[in-house]
Amino acid sequence: MTNSEKKIQTKEDVLEAVTEYDVKFIRTQFTDTLGMIKSWAIPSENLEDAFNDGVMFDGSSIEGFTRIEESDMMLMPDPTTFNILPWRPSEGAVARIIGDVKLPDGTPFEGDPRYILKRAIQQAKDMGFTMNVGPELEFFLFKLDENGNATTEMTDYGGYFDFAPLDRAQDVRREIDYALEHMGFKLEASHHEVAPSQHEIDFRFGDVLTTADNVVTFKYVVKSIAYHKGYYATFMPKPIFGENGSGMHANQSLMTEDGKNAFYDPNAENGLSDNARYYIGGLLDHISEFTAITNPVVNSYKRLVPGYEAPIYITWSDSNRSSLIRIPATRGMGTRVELRNPDPSCNPYLAFAVMLEAGLDGIRNKIEPGESLRMNIFELSEQEREEMGIESLPGNLKEATDKMKTSNFVRNALGDHVFENYLAAKTAEWDNYKARVHQWELDTYLSIL
Repeated sequence: MTNSEKKIQTKEDVLEAVTEYDVKFIRTQFTDTLGMIKSWAIPSENLEDAFNDGVMFDGSSIEGFTRIEESDMMLMPDPTTFNILPWRPSEGAVARIIGDVKLPDGTPFEGDPRYILKRAIQQAKDMGFTMNVGPELEFFLFKLDENGNATTEMTDYGGYFDFAPLDRAQDVRREIDYALEHMGFKLEASHHEVAPSQHEIDFRFGDVLTTADNVVTFKYVVKSIAYHKGYYATFMPKPIFGENGSGMHANQSLMTEDGKNAFYDPNAENGLSDNARYYIGGLLDHISEFTAITNPVVNSYKRLVPGYEAPIYITWSDSNRSSLIRIPATRGMGTRVELRNPDPSCNPYLAFAVMLEAGLDGIRNKIEPGESLRMNIFELSEQEREEMGIESLPGNLKEATDKMKTSNFVRNALGDHVFENYLAAKTAEWDNYKARVHQWELDTYLSIL
């Protein structure tokens, strides 16, 4: 049973489906501040009570949530996110449902990433827009060792769009595709990527909240299916030196209340409306301030280096992929803005929230993006880029968090609670990394110093 076969909208729909498909356990899910899935199972007979009264849990144990003296939290399941897990037994089936985190009195918890995105969605609604997003998620499939632990041993040496025998893991990817389609995903493409053992699966764009939920589900499904097949799937941005890293390009558009694409103007240059230009301007204006959200781990910045098709230059273009923002050729209802720097280690709720807020700020303040840059920026020298005023994204997590710390825009978009807790977590991550001795240092210095 998929949500598309039988549209699930209400708790009554869910309870009926639980009975019809013999669901025995429900995995309730949400993410912490950093995007890690938190989940526990409840018996299906307790589900109606969960819909009515929520499920209580200890928030002090969750990254970035609450202090020990204010730990009681409540998860309210969202019936529209109900889905049966296709790799579990058909008899005594298991389902999952995503919820909203609330305080014990039922008010939204300001530290819930899903609530942060909902608040941004309301900002857009107040301006007459809804946001659609189509993410492109890349990942690596590696072998497991004899103890079932992850390795970086490659499963194949295929390249872009290769197929068997070069793409030896295509059977695993096919099983992932089947599982996602069973859960209601509308897949746009599924193929081998540029690097060995790297894959990409794109699903159809949709409203931003559903898409964020789908990104969380996607990563969960990919990892689960891969492990069941004897592989390890990782969304680590740059697991292999010398190879392309994994990104999560975010194709985004705004729709008006009458169902039109707010980015399309057939009478304008390139078919881009003023709203589209200002939205691009807002993204470019704020991108360095929220790079710590879209590229949130130390390893993210091993991907964002010159030479690997990485989008590090803060420009936009309607004709090439060397810019941070690309405008795909499709026009009409398909007109969209593709932000190319995010990677799949991000928390999708927070990442989509800051993207949307930045674009709205651009529209609100009519921020001009400048002219489209149609040359290949990768071929320019550093001096040429400086002369043209082309800036780069932060070069590491420390630079990114320093930019974020001084950003009133990001603080307002995330709220004080998430802003402060996120920065604290990322500062600790950088300090831990900085203090470690890494293999490169041993390889480079141990034998000569």
